Amino acid sequence: MTSLRLIIEGWRFLPHSYAIANQFQLLEMLNRPQLQIYHRDMSYVSNNWQPVTGLFPLTAETALRNIPSPSPDLAADATLRMYAPFDLHSSTSNCTAIFGCTEWGIVTKSIIKGMGVTSFAEAHANSDTIIITPSHWSKNGFIRSGAEASRVAVIPLGVNPDIYHPLPTTERISLRKKFGIDDCFVFLNVGLMCNSSQGVGRLLKAFATIVERYPNTKLILKGRDAIFPSKDAIAKAGKVALTDAEMEKVRSRIVYFGQTLSFRELAQLYQVADAYVSPYLAEGFNLPVLEAAACGLPVICTKGGPTDDFIHSDFALSIDSTLKTNETADGDTLWFVVPQQDHLVELMQMVMEKALFREQAGKAGPDWVVQHFTWKQVVDRLLDLLLPSLKLSRPTFEPIIL
Repeated sequence: MTSLRLIIEGWRFLPHSYAIANQFQLLEMLNRPQLQIYHRDMSYVSNNWQPVTGLFPLTAETALRNIPSPSPDLAADATLRMYAPFDLHSSTSNCTAIFGCTEWGIVTKSIIKGMGVTSFAEAHANSDTIIITPSHWSKNGFIRSGAEASRVAVIPLGVNPDIYHPLPTTERISLRKKFGIDDCFVFLNVGLMCNSSQGVGRLLKAFATIVERYPNTKLILKGRDAIFPSKDAIAKAGKVALTDAEMEKVRSRIVYFGQTLSFRELAQLYQVADAYVSPYLAEGFNLPVLEAAACGLPVICTKGGPTDDFIHSDFALSIDSTLKTNETADGDTLWFVVPQQDHLVELMQMVMEKALFREQAGKAGPDWVVQHFTWKQVVDRLLDLLLPSLKLSRPTFEPIIL
């Protein structure tokens, strides 16, 4: 049987969304006996970003490290780039693709500058590169920026259900006691960043209203201090969104995790929470919403954005929103969805009071993810695009255990 060669150029060992997607895809690809994988590590965009160990169990991390680097003259069937700024130049492979997102509904001028080109449309037209993006929101952003629509493919991100899944009741109760939240209703948000796209201020404002009505409530916020000033973003958003009295009320009810956690440790945050809430303005995909659903949480997220691609009413509540644009000082026209504040509060209150909906979500969410959004299904679609001649088959050996 002839193996097909795939070169991945990207980031590894980093809690960044591009690196996370890259690593889970690589581990799944290693289970394909007809595929020969090579990985070329690309430079991080910031000198402050440092490689992280322990995101995966040792066996999986070792498997990632043991992927060979390609020689400069290696002839491959396809090259996939999983990093930023985007590189649209054709490779020496038969097929070249990049993974990317247009969070704000366009490829911004700062990204175009980082690419070293003057026009994204021209750069795409002058290459044969395929753009792979995880949502239709993001695809529309690339097309809006001049990409050729026929070479922009939507392939969603995925979840490993061996990591992200509901806990048995007794284990969940024990873990909640360990976290000191056993007698509270807990909302969760993962992935706060240093810009306003996640709607941190709106979430804090809504939580302040909820606390006024339901004092026995907590909000867990998971930041990424290793790569973004998440904690500072919360403090700044709080000063803008909350009065001093509101800040005083919510301060003791917010639990913040800024440190880098392994994926299993991160899953525990979902597993102990009661509901996931994400009143975002702009996202490329919003993977934590999918991870939350896989763990059996009811999710509340903004309507009209990329999460429309993968949520279902059996486990998700959509916040009414308004599509808006904004002109920046750099001359960019940003596209985003603004969630309605009163509706956000209404849905947070609803999910607290509707125990039957939470019970339904606890079953429907994990089932939905397993049926449609595992990394195996994602990689199947990815390889069908990059290597159409590859005959996908079941692994002939035990897959890597995460």
